[in-house]
Amino acid sequence: MYKILKAEELTNNIFLMVVEAQRVAKSCLPGQFVIVRTDENSERIPLTICDYDREKGTVTIVFQIVGAGTKFMAALKAGDAFHDFVGPLGVPSELVTAPVEETKKKKILFVAGGVGTAPVYPQVKWLKEHGIDADVIIGSKTKDLLILEEETKAVAGNLYVTTDDGSYGRSGMVTKVIQDLYDEGKRYDVCVAIGPMIMMKFVCKLTKELSLPTVVSLNPIMVDGTGMCGACRVSVGDKIKFACVDGPEFDGHLVNFDEAMKRQTLYKTQEGRDFLKAKEGDTHHGGCGNC
Repeated sequence: MYKILKAEELTNNIFLMVVEAQRVAKSCLPGQFVIVRTDENSERIPLTICDYDREKGTVTIVFQIVGAGTKFMAALKAGDAFHDFVGPLGVPSELVTAPVEETKKKKILFVAGGVGTAPVYPQVKWLKEHGIDADVIIGSKTKDLLILEEETKAVAGNLYVTTDDGSYGRSGMVTKVIQDLYDEGKRYDVCVAIGPMIMMKFVCKLTKELSLPTVVSLNPIMVDGTGMCGACRVSVGDKIKFACVDGPEFDGHLVNFDEAMKRQTLYKTQEGRDFLKAKEGDTHHGGCGNC
């Protein structure tokens, strides 16, 4: 069992939890994720690692209520425990695995939408700890839905906040802020965009026009976290990838977002899963590649 040490509602329907998970905390890196179960019969829920403390053996997760599983999770309090807390899963961010001296030469822009701020924060924090400043754009529909603003501000080189309705910070989508920064003469070597699929699609559309290499972090439906179920299958260029084992980060300019969004909708029903399995054949799932 994995004890919850802290449970906090950050804003409407978005929650933060600090969980005692020493093995995960000992080896995780920014960009990776965990899969949790509240009890032995509950669904497996993938959640990006928002923060970790190796000395205390804790991992911080942030999640939004989107279904029955996360609604039940939101009711848990400090002192309760998860039945499973599996990780770290996925491939760490390239920015934290590349040689630090090489990363220091880059001007980096992070773009976070909604709950996407949670996986952006640990990367920016890691960079700050290694003497690298990165600019960050945080976007949300309204001021009330902003999360981790102060925490991100403390580690970012420059923080730009925007709301769709103009209720706080700048007004408009995150793509407008990117364009504004370029119009002001700002230039970057790499952009990392994390948020809703539709947001990442349009960020990549713009950054491609700006010739700005862009990395996205995908968080599609996952079941087993090993590529065997085929839930998180995605087309990246001319290759089939699985977000749980090959990602979650990919070259955003190569991701087929339209296919990915349609596929996620289909995967929610048994009929849709059967259709995808028949259509995709041998490429439907990954894992060992021989089954």
